[in-house]
Amino acid sequence: MKKITLCLMFIGAMHSINAQKINLGKAAEVVSNGAKGLTFSNEDAIKLSKESVDYMDKNNPVAGAKDPYTIRLNKLFAKHKSQDGLNLNYKVYKVKDINAFACADGSVRVFSSLMDIMTDDELLAVIGHEIGHVKNQDTKDAMKTAYLKAAALGAASSASSKVATLNESQIGKMANSFLDASHSKKQESEADLYSYDFMKANKYNVVGAYTAFKKLALLSEGGTPQSGFQKMFNSHPDSNKRAEAIKKRAEKDGLWKDPGTVSLPTTKLTK
Repeated sequence: MKKITLCLMFIGAMHSINAQKINLGKAAEVVSNGAKGLTFSNEDAIKLSKESVDYMDKNNPVAGAKDPYTIRLNKLFAKHKSQDGLNLNYKVYKVKDINAFACADGSVRVFSSLMDIMTDDELLAVIGHEIGHVKNQDTKDAMKTAYLKAAALGAASSASSKVATLNESQIGKMANSFLDASHSKKQESEADLYSYDFMKANKYNVVGAYTAFKKLALLSEGGTPQSGFQKMFNSHPDSNKRAEAIKKRAEKDGLWKDPGTVSLPTTKLTK
């Protein structure tokens, strides 16, 4: 995938689609002024999210219908295309980055390298977390901020009270900013809880959420100091602490089963 930084998601920042990295600089004040006048609805968030995802789908290798990655993802999530009042659609990006994200329009995108290291239970937990961000409208907030940043760069008048129509280049800038956003620790914790409840309600193994975080902790420890993945972990809740929170909840519910030592797989889990 060509360069863009992904920090919005459960896993966070790596390299991605063809869009220029945004440097806000002096634009911050303009963004603030624009936010005061803009009326940003759920419909606006959905429309802009769809435009951003359509752009990313065009600029990334998407696994085909008969691809093993697509077959596995459909097997896991076919029954969750309508989930908690949300209409969801899933695709796999065949890239080296380890990531996943969701948008306000219900688009969920999973990276093949994530599928290579996560078991089915762990993937269910990861995507359950992403669904939580959509349900909690965290993605709406992120899209509004992304639009305003794009507007401050000349994509549209940031002082306008209505969302403007963007051209393809401007949508690319907006997508970059959207994916470069970070959720608050509170939002991440709430999405973690949503993921756990999603797993529990569907009778999935909730320990998968624990082991997923343990794997993320291992990745953060093994990354180079300047890697995008490492930078993401500096601004996100500690993965080991999040894993322990899952463990305590599972113990309380009588659902805890010790998985033993968690390690990263040496061979791909998707073949």
